[in-house]
Amino acid sequence: MKKVKLFIATSLDGYIARENGDIDWMYTDQDYGYTNFLDTIDTILMGGKTYRQVLGFGDWPYSTKQSIVFTHDLKAESTDEVTFIHHDIPGCVRRLKEDRGKDIWLVGGAEINTMLLEAGLIDELWIFKMPVLLGKGVPLFTRPAEMWFQIKDIEEFDSGLVRMLYHRKN
Repeated sequence: MKKVKLFIATSLDGYIARENGDIDWMYTDQDYGYTNFLDTIDTILMGGKTYRQVLGFGDWPYSTKQSIVFTHDLKAESTDEVTFIHHDIPGCVRRLKEDRGKDIWLVGGAEINTMLLEAGLIDELWIFKMPVLLGKGVPLFTRPAEMWFQIKDIEEFDSGLVRMLYHRKN
């Protein structure tokens, strides 16, 4: 069965973006394992706000992957590059996990992260802690239920960034 992997950067105080969605505080000085991670997945999941933010970066960066956007916007129509899903998000993810192929990358944001976490559908948390306190912003999760994870790996980088890999405890 495919795994859903949340691969995401956060500030030390647990924010994934500034209140306005800006991620200018994230490091871009090196790869941090991104290319190797991308080789392990064939499907990308994200919420509508994250999708709109990614569109602001230019061309769609995931054209070689199946891209699914979960959105409340019923007017959003699927394209050759992106499929929009408006309902039964956990059911859709369960079906994707049963497909053959590589794993699934949950890009974010907070609402979809929380929904899939509470549905028991996130298998791994790849958390990249940036050495910055933002004070406020978009949280990694919105009011999640208590849940325990087990640390599987930690990697420290010279930049001060720390990658932590967690698996969901059964």
